[in-house]
Amino acid sequence: MENGSEQKWRFQGNKELASASSVTIRWLLDSLKRNLNQNDSRPTIPLSHGDPSVFPSFRTTDAAQDAIVDAVRSAKYNHYSTNVGILPARRAIADYLNRDLPYKLSPDDVYLTVGCKQAIEAILTVLARPGANILLPRPGYPTYEAYARCNHLEVRYFDLLQEKGWEVDLDAVVEALADENTVAMVIINPGNPCGNVYSNQHLHKIAETARKLGIMVIADEVYQHLTFGSNPFVPMGVFGSIVPVVTLGSISKRWMVPGWRLGWLVTSDPNNILQKSGIVDSIKDFLTISSDPATFTQGAIPQILEKTEEDFFSKTNGLLREAADICYDGIKEIPCLACPYKPEGAMFVMVKLNLSLLEGIKNDMEFCLQLAKEESVIILPGVAVGLKDWLRITFAVELSGLEDGLGRVKAFCQRHAKKQ
Repeated sequence: MENGSEQKWRFQGNKELASASSVTIRWLLDSLKRNLNQNDSRPTIPLSHGDPSVFPSFRTTDAAQDAIVDAVRSAKYNHYSTNVGILPARRAIADYLNRDLPYKLSPDDVYLTVGCKQAIEAILTVLARPGANILLPRPGYPTYEAYARCNHLEVRYFDLLQEKGWEVDLDAVVEALADENTVAMVIINPGNPCGNVYSNQHLHKIAETARKLGIMVIADEVYQHLTFGSNPFVPMGVFGSIVPVVTLGSISKRWMVPGWRLGWLVTSDPNNILQKSGIVDSIKDFLTISSDPATFTQGAIPQILEKTEEDFFSKTNGLLREAADICYDGIKEIPCLACPYKPEGAMFVMVKLNLSLLEGIKNDMEFCLQLAKEESVIILPGVAVGLKDWLRITFAVELSGLEDGLGRVKAFCQRHAKKQ
């Protein structure tokens, strides 16, 4: 640098990444945690994030623990390679999913991913092209919007109808949202953040609607079979002969191992439409560029899927049912909160916030920030999942902690109630 002049550099950060990250749950939770009162001696109650594996009641399956030990041993002493592990893992996942399908998947229909988030990234990257748009549920899981922004894929939201158990507003999808540039719609079942479970009849209507529009259905089923209400879980792949279905899943929720980061992307498409349209080749291309899941996790998959006892799943669903009941009943005791739908699946419930009953709190984000500061309770504001002035509450925690957390929320609301 001559004469004290400043060097000019031609690179700069990607501002679109900041925009994408700002819609994620992690970004919002970090903001809430920064507002915690460090002088509060009480334990923080996390009613915001769906990871029950950290609580003793929701322990990992014994089969998973044994399988990972065996797989690590195999990797260490037998030079276990990714090529050895992929095919058995894909075959095991296909066999597992085939239990619920009217036709048979093959290992070639299964693609391993580094958790379900990479599966989301993969399919949205594959679908991205100039002018394309994708239909997402509102409320929904914001990671879809984040990856869509990164890929310049336009997002259009369809509403879930609270008065109908959070079913899809299919009339709006057909009449107002979809056009010739629409490529897919996302269905999350069992529902995050609503705790709903779609009936066979409603899923059939979704399939028929997507077929009419000429779009695929992306079925996020990471909470598959975590159900405890009147509707049993029905995979969207059942309707693969009507419309091409790309199913996303992982071992993180049902087997309580979120940190293992093994997911899958599965094509349910007996008519080979995804193959003919080039989608399958593009999925393969994306995964060729990216990394595979850890080899020892791949090696553990067959044992995890084949040897986990049914009692483990029954106990988990029983705990979730009990927790959902406690959460639903506790919310009814708080005047400024209302729960229009009792959860029947997954780990969450959406709660309406009546701000007219509170003094000095303007919106859901301010409610959650103040709650964190005053009561050391973390709840996700509804704006994070697409519904302003709502809350998403996680009930997959220790029952004593759930009761304590709801008690603190009640005390907070009483303290901030408008004076009569």
